[in-house]
Amino acid sequence: MPKTALMKNVMGVLLAGGQGERLWPLTRDRAKPAVPFGGVYRIIDVTLSNCLNSDLRRVFVLTQYKALSLNRHVRRGWSVLMGHGDFIEVLPPQMRVSQHWYQGTADAVYQNIYSIGSEQSHYVLILSGDHIYKMDYQKMLAQHVESGAQVTVATLETTPEESAGRFGVIETDANWRVVGFEEKPTEPKVSAVHPGKVNASMGVYIFNTEFLLPTLIEDAEDPASGHDFGHDVLPRILNKHAVYAYNFRDENKKETSYWRDVGTLDAYYEANMDLVSVSPVFNLYDKTWPLHTWQQQYPSAKFVFADADRRGFALDSLVSAGSIVSGGAVRSSVLGYDVRVNSYCDVESSIIYNHVKVGRRSRIRNAIIDRHVDLPEGTVIGYDVESDRAKYHVTESGVVVVVRPESLLEEPE
Repeated sequence: MPKTALMKNVMGVLLAGGQGERLWPLTRDRAKPAVPFGGVYRIIDVTLSNCLNSDLRRVFVLTQYKALSLNRHVRRGWSVLMGHGDFIEVLPPQMRVSQHWYQGTADAVYQNIYSIGSEQSHYVLILSGDHIYKMDYQKMLAQHVESGAQVTVATLETTPEESAGRFGVIETDANWRVVGFEEKPTEPKVSAVHPGKVNASMGVYIFNTEFLLPTLIEDAEDPASGHDFGHDVLPRILNKHAVYAYNFRDENKKETSYWRDVGTLDAYYEANMDLVSVSPVFNLYDKTWPLHTWQQQYPSAKFVFADADRRGFALDSLVSAGSIVSGGAVRSSVLGYDVRVNSYCDVESSIIYNHVKVGRRSRIRNAIIDRHVDLPEGTVIGYDVESDRAKYHVTESGVVVVVRPESLLEEPE
C-alpha cells in the first residue's frame, strides 16, 4: 500500500494547550505554540508544516491556555490549505466527558474522544505543538504498520549527558521493541542498538485507534493516574502490548539531526539566533520541505538613509514585511512585521516582535522585545545587567525580555 494511501487512515491530534511557564513572560498573553519564531512564523507552524508535508490532512488542534491568537492564526493560515474533506480544526476544551480543564496530555485526548472516534480512522498520530524539527510522519507510520505495533513512540538519539534529567528515556531491544521507560532519569540507560546513545522520547506517538480509545478510558478511570502519556500511559502498557520505538529521521538535510525543545527562554533565543547565522542548522529555505504560515499583508521591508552618520541597514538578520530600518543599524537579529528602527539606533543579537517601535538613539542588545512595545528615544537594553533586572525580565544567560504593560485590550499579533 502506498504511503500516501496509508496517511488517509490517520487522524492527527496536535496538543497545543501548553501554558509554557518557562517561556514567561512571552506566554503571559499567548499560548506557547503561538509564540513567534523566525520573524513570520509561530512555533506551531513547524509541526503543522510537518503534517502538511507528510500528507496528513486531518488534524485536530487541542487548545486551552490563552488561545485567542493561536485560534485566529490556525483559522486564517491553515484552513485555506486543506482540500475537500480535509481539515485542520481547533478544538477547545468541551468538557463532554469531564468537568475539568485538561489534566494532562492523555486527558486532553480523552476529553476529545468523541471527536476522534467519529473520524473512523485506523490510526491516531499524537503530536506536540511546541518543538522545532522536520519529520516525515509517513515513514514512522510505515514502520508502525510493518512491525505490527499497537503503539509506536518516536525517539531521538542523544548522549546520556544531554538527556539526563531532561527527557523521558525509552529502553528497547535490538528490534526496537520498547522494554522499558523512565521519566527524566538522572542516569539514563543507553541504547541496545547504538551503544553510547540514549533514546529520548520526542512526545510523538502513533496508536491504533481501536487500542487507543479503551486505553484512554482505562487511564481516565484510574484516580491514581496523572493522565500523561509519558508518565502514566506508556509505562502501564509496554509490558502487555506491542510498543515499538521509531528512531527519528531528520528531513532537515544536515550532518546532525535537528530537534529543539524551545521551552525555555534561553533555548528559544538560541534557536532564533541560529536562523540568522551564515549557515543556519535549521533551514528555512528548503523548497522540498516548505514551512507554511499565515502572513499579514504588508509592503516589503525598507531600508532608508545612506548618510555617513545615519545609515539604515541590516546584516546577518531576518527582516519581515512592513518593517522600516530608518537610519539605524540592525545586526544578527530577527525583526517581525511592522517594526520601526529609527535613526542612530543600534540593534544587535535581538528578537523584535511585530509592531515594535525603537526610538532614536536607542541601543538594544541580547534582547527579546514583545509586540506593541514602544521604546522611547535613548533606550538602552542589554548593556547593564543590574539596570535591566530592575526594569525587565533577564534570563540566566543575560537575555533581556521586554513586554508591554498589561492591558485589557487584545491587540493583534
